[in-house]
Amino acid sequence: MILKVKKIYYGWWVSIAGAMNTLISSIPTFTGGSIIFKAIEDEFGWSRAIVSGVSSFGRFGGALLGPIEGYLSDKFGAWKMIILGFIIASLGLFWLSTINSILFYYISYLVVSIGVSIGGFVPSMATVNVWMPHKRSTAMSWVIGGSSIGGFFMPFMVFSIEEYGWRLTMVILGIIFLISGPILSMIMRKKPDYSILEKIKSNPKVIANSDMTPKNALKTQPFWILAFSHFFANISVGAISAHIFLYLTDTNGVNLSVIQAGTILPIMFIFNFLGQIAGGLIGDIYNKKILLPIFLIIQSFAIIILAYSNSYFLVIIFCIIYGIGFGMRTPIFHAFRGDFFGGKYYGTILGLNAFPMGIGMMAAPVIVGYLYDTYNTYLYSLLVMSLLCALSCFLIVIIKNPNKTNKILNKL
Repeated sequence: MILKVKKIYYGWWVSIAGAMNTLISSIPTFTGGSIIFKAIEDEFGWSRAIVSGVSSFGRFGGALLGPIEGYLSDKFGAWKMIILGFIIASLGLFWLSTINSILFYYISYLVVSIGVSIGGFVPSMATVNVWMPHKRSTAMSWVIGGSSIGGFFMPFMVFSIEEYGWRLTMVILGIIFLISGPILSMIMRKKPDYSILEKIKSNPKVIANSDMTPKNALKTQPFWILAFSHFFANISVGAISAHIFLYLTDTNGVNLSVIQAGTILPIMFIFNFLGQIAGGLIGDIYNKKILLPIFLIIQSFAIIILAYSNSYFLVIIFCIIYGIGFGMRTPIFHAFRGDFFGGKYYGTILGLNAFPMGIGMMAAPVIVGYLYDTYNTYLYSLLVMSLLCALSCFLIVIIKNPNKTNKILNKL
């Protein structure tokens, strides 16, 4: 008797490749950024605003290039953008490993950020959105979850910096980028079978792609509400990713040891990952418009807990609740955007729609760093970030449902 093995739909392999992409590309600018900043601060003694401000300066490249990289991914193929971006990021990391001045610190990190932006999140999400209209939330949760999986490797990064120095650690990371870029691009190079996609989209449970053009998307209410809601919700993400290790180890923060703080990061990211996977699954089952406000409020509450944390235990509680709020709302948010605007121009629309968010994530770390240098506390910054998450929740409440609006969008 011959057993027939069911062939795995290639879109799932694309989703896995997207997850590996974000795992690697997020390390220098997101999951491991705060660890790098701590090492830089210890060696040079620069102010908190300067050290963390590089995150904002670096993200400027991502915000500025967002619409462009989305357009290029749609026009020339995401796989080409991945190769180009990972090469640029590796060159930036090699340069970062040699810096001895603030100027070169900022410029080299900008190069890293531009490379990560070009080859990382946007091309991965654009490709997955085309391949997986029937499981959009789940597939996108895999891509987004990749950055959280990267958090598991942070103790190794802390160990590497402690044992061998941050400069050699940056060189090793640059080599990883050079090797992984071509491999990931090969997986994501394949074009989908559009006849299969048409059968998938005929399922009544699937929200049909409107395939809006970017020009027409800009004229709609959902575009602007999603843009500013994401902007308000992700200000805290940009600031926390840049300052979390500093906050955990600071005498005016939680005051943990470097080793203790190093164990917090993987815990934080494991709950983010679990939340992202769970959010993707329920986002394909239940109404995203109802789910999003709930998780945004939970994210807001988690930040309040972080603001008043003074022990290892309270930080763990923050990690759990933040994983539910931020983790679960993230794939739902991106899939919600896909429900409105479809797949054909998703990369371009994502780049345009995420532009305000990029600006917010650019400004937040340096503003928070400046406020810390001025008031010697993170409390006020965290409370404001919590309030902005609540405002993001309100915007989602008033947005129209994609099922009702797609009929109107298709006519534009």
